[in-house]
Amino acid sequence: MIGDICEKEHRELCHIFFGIVNWNTRDLLRGCLKSIYENPPQMEYEVFVVDNASTDGSWEMVKREFPDIKLIRNQENLGFARANNQALRESKGKYILLLNPDTIILPDSLDTLVKFMDEQPDVGASGPKILNPDGSLQPSCRSFPTLMTAFFEETLLSRLFSKNKLINKYKMGYWNHNNIGEVDQPMGSALLIRRKVIEQVGLLDEQFYMYYEEVDWCYRMKKAGWKIYFIPQAQIIHYGGVSASKNISKNLIELYHSRYKFFRKHKGVLSVILLKVIVAMGLIVKMAASSFLYLADKPRRKETALKIKAKFAVFRRNLTL
Repeated sequence: MIGDICEKEHRELCHIFFGIVNWNTRDLLRGCLKSIYENPPQMEYEVFVVDNASTDGSWEMVKREFPDIKLIRNQENLGFARANNQALRESKGKYILLLNPDTIILPDSLDTLVKFMDEQPDVGASGPKILNPDGSLQPSCRSFPTLMTAFFEETLLSRLFSKNKLINKYKMGYWNHNNIGEVDQPMGSALLIRRKVIEQVGLLDEQFYMYYEEVDWCYRMKKAGWKIYFIPQAQIIHYGGVSASKNISKNLIELYHSRYKFFRKHKGVLSVILLKVIVAMGLIVKMAASSFLYLADKPRRKETALKIKAKFAVFRRNLTL
């Protein structure tokens, strides 16, 4: 648990904490931090960066260009959940915003999120609309994963029937991203959480190294009776997947490994066994589809080959993950 961190009640009522975990995204991190200072909330705030042993000069950049920011420098990459918890244990304030370093805060977005949650005391967390760098929508709402949604995702049926409420329930292809609404899980690249929620459900689960930690967190919030909302009037830009793209095979293996951990924790061992069968079947379908794309799309052959290699790596490791 966070413990007794708030110094005074009046301080908690007017304070927001930014937690940013960075790994080798120096230039994007610089842009993210600039956007906070250019579009700050109308309340007291503090920014905390946890650097996971970057080798690109990220730590030095923050020290030099943003001397007021609180900074933790890890000697190894501790993963997203563990590093975020380092910052959360130091946090103060009524609200905590987990923010990826590859994001840009747009004007009034922070105040919009805070105002909504101030007016809705039963809302434990909220997420903004997320845009791609070109301004197009980046779908960011998900339902909680189940064996049924896994089957539709792995067999690519969810792509063929993207607007179907049953078949594409997980990625919510039918969801209108222009309306405020209650969701299971907004994308963890920008997630505002009420302190009282963390005091009740606990910190991020550190068994999740890189993926599914925010899914698990939102799942625990929902089980505890808190609502989670998507607020499209608040907007950020998200470049997306910069760190993960550095090693596709390794990160895809970690993605599936984390998914199995989530199912084991919340749905039991039998569900993991069934999920592995679904994944094996789905990987065969995906590799076949990628092989066809490899033959048909010459300009993207190198990229497709890397994806086939990554899927095959997961297929080989699937039973032991």
